[in-house]
Amino acid sequence: MLKIQEIREIIKLVDASSIDEFVYEVDGAKVKLKKNNAVVVKEAVAPQIEVVAPVVQQVAPEVSVAPVKVEEVPAPVAAAPAVNDASLHKIVSPMVGTFYQSPNPESPVYVNIGDKVGNETIVCIVEAMKLFNEIEAEVQGEIVEVLVKDGELVEYGQPLFLVRAN
Repeated sequence: MLKIQEIREIIKLVDASSIDEFVYEVDGAKVKLKKNNAVVVKEAVAPQIEVVAPVVQQVAPEVSVAPVKVEEVPAPVAAAPAVNDASLHKIVSPMVGTFYQSPNPESPVYVNIGDKVGNETIVCIVEAMKLFNEIEAEVQGEIVEVLVKDGELVEYGQPLFLVRAN
């Protein structure tokens, strides 16, 4: 039987693809997805309910207010996100799936901020439809930022890491 998470992943994969219809059958269960078709809307007539509330008029007592001195506090200046830094290389997700920083929960993460990576260095895993895909850095440099949290769903083309290329 398909789990809800598996169905969600299938929907995302079909949505990201160019196919308009997808049918999947397993163990007597059938999932049929269609997109880019006319939407059928069924109307349901709900009974009308009228709510009558009593009108209550309240008179507020007269209150005198003393002037208050207001001081302006400068807003904290947040550092500009490094995601838009053109000098940094983005390692992006090649698919829709779930991002994992380590091969299993007991293992250390593949890379940390400040780690040096090579073209074939594995930086994470993206799991899609029970397949664990190792993602390589494809650039030489230093990991500057991890943009995704462990276990988070990622989209196709979503930046995962920022690397200062050598």
